[in-house]
Amino acid sequence: MPTRATTAGSNAFAPGRGGPKGALDRALSVFADVRGGEAVTALLLMLNLFLLLASYYLLKTIREPLILTVPGGAEVKSYAAAAIAGILMILVPLYSALASRVSRVKLINSVTLFFIACLVAFFVLAKAGVGIGVAFFIWVGIFNLMIIAQLWAFANDVYTVDQGKRLFAIVGFGASLGAIAGSFVTGQLVKDYGPYPFLLGAAGLLVLCLFLTNAVDVRERKASAEDAGATEGDRAAAEGKPAAGGRSAFALVFSNKYLLFIGLLMLVYNLVNTTGEYILGKTVVSVFTATHGATAAGMDEKKVIGEFYGNFFTLVNLLSAAIQAFLVSRILKYFGVRVALLVLPLVAFGGYLSMAFLPILPLIRGVKLAENSIDYSLQSTTKNALYLPTSREAKYKAKQANDTFFVRFGDVLSAGLVFAGTTWLGFAQKQFAFVNVVLIVIWLVLAIAIGRMFANLEKKPASA
Repeated sequence: MPTRATTAGSNAFAPGRGGPKGALDRALSVFADVRGGEAVTALLLMLNLFLLLASYYLLKTIREPLILTVPGGAEVKSYAAAAIAGILMILVPLYSALASRVSRVKLINSVTLFFIACLVAFFVLAKAGVGIGVAFFIWVGIFNLMIIAQLWAFANDVYTVDQGKRLFAIVGFGASLGAIAGSFVTGQLVKDYGPYPFLLGAAGLLVLCLFLTNAVDVRERKASAEDAGATEGDRAAAEGKPAAGGRSAFALVFSNKYLLFIGLLMLVYNLVNTTGEYILGKTVVSVFTATHGATAAGMDEKKVIGEFYGNFFTLVNLLSAAIQAFLVSRILKYFGVRVALLVLPLVAFGGYLSMAFLPILPLIRGVKLAENSIDYSLQSTTKNALYLPTSREAKYKAKQANDTFFVRFGDVLSAGLVFAGTTWLGFAQKQFAFVNVVLIVIWLVLAIAIGRMFANLEKKPASA
């Protein structure tokens, strides 16, 4: 299936695009190369991603105390990834089937409404006294990947390769701001109100996301319908045709080297990140126990750990927002996707190597701050840009498989590593850090190969 042209002027005659710069276009030009008429859609997508990430961080912050206070919580947190990957093996084909039958806006609306219903159900169960810790952790692990991958697929569908490379930094800034807002609010209020009211708060934010998605869809369908140079993908969206073709997500990935390598990259780098999260979680619980000792029984462990993670996520996301606002678009513009893919693994390599020799909480916290802030800004924008020169089918299906199953299969491997390391090998935090150093070498090899393939696809889009 043809994709949009990659030239900067491919939509020059579409309504609201390619004209003279307005006030919004000029204001956003401080952060990225914004051209006439592009600001409104970019801001709507940014706000949508802001609300999605705010809702996710409301949930992510409260899931930590819910899972870590289960007996053996740090280990259970790692093992739950196997259940997530198993469920995704069922959900991804179902998602592909739905994408083959309905338009992109119906696809997004249906999936979002399903997640809203789940949040209401969790709230009712929690108020009824049912323990939701493990089930909720598994659900959040599915929700955050599917809902965010879906929006980025939509953004890939809306923009040309040239537009995406220029404007994704602005769209991604919404993720950084939303993560800051969600983690800060939860970190400040969870110690007073407990975790459960935030379930309904996240559901309300998702309702707002629905309105924004539909607004962008209407705007872009109207523009594409009136654009004489619109491609087959543009016309399909304008006519409300299915979001993707008939092949399954996994068939797409395994039949194409570029898409498969992206999936493997997602697997390896998430394996590294999840193992790092285990190291941090285990250290936090150990420090809590060592610090409070016998008095720990009289303290609310959920609230103390929840406050730690709320503050931690807030710092991560402040750094992420600064990188997203001032560095991401410039790195992509002057160094390109190939170099951008290498930044995070190089930083992680130095961090885990240091952690292996000095596994103390301040250093571990600092390494994870650096790793996560780059992950949520530069790495996130770059990995989403990898799909710009691919077919419409790959954007909605292969991306969903790579961003969900392959990511969570990395969690499964991390769970196996944690189990083997703690049960049979007697690993402490520093040994897990050494394993990560080795894995990052593989990550670097994949990143170099993908960067080369992207450069070739950029010259002849739709090859994937």
